[in-house]
Amino acid sequence: QVQLVESGGGLVQAGGSLRLSCAASGRTFSNDAMGWFRQAPGKEREFVAGINWSLGTVYYTGSVKGRFTISRDNVKTTVYLQMNSLKPADTAVYYCAARAGGTVFRIPKFYDSWGQGTQVTVSS
Repeated sequence: QVQLVESGGGLVQAGGSLRLSCAASGRTFSNDAMGWFRQAPGKEREFVAGINWSLGTVYYTGSVKGRFTISRDNVKTTVYLQMNSLKPADTAVYYCAARAGGTVFRIPKFYDSWGQGTQVTVSS
């Protein structure tokens, strides 16, 4: 059974940083794509960043390019999202997701496993 457990969310002032972690277990993820999504109140879940686990190829949505960095640790089977220069518009619940097959999709329905989410709140 696949488990994705996020951690690292919290309250931070605008301009601050947070690092989210997603500990993955339950299958071999070396051929997977991993994604970070976020959902703000009243809005649809949106793609933030993704990584092809085996190649390390990364993808970002435009609003976070240059501020967020996705990475993975093969030994710990953990995916990270380093978030710098945070803005109030980044406030949302952040979810980690996995899909078998290495293609990173920006649409949530293509992911087969999800974490429980972690709240990120950025105050102005």
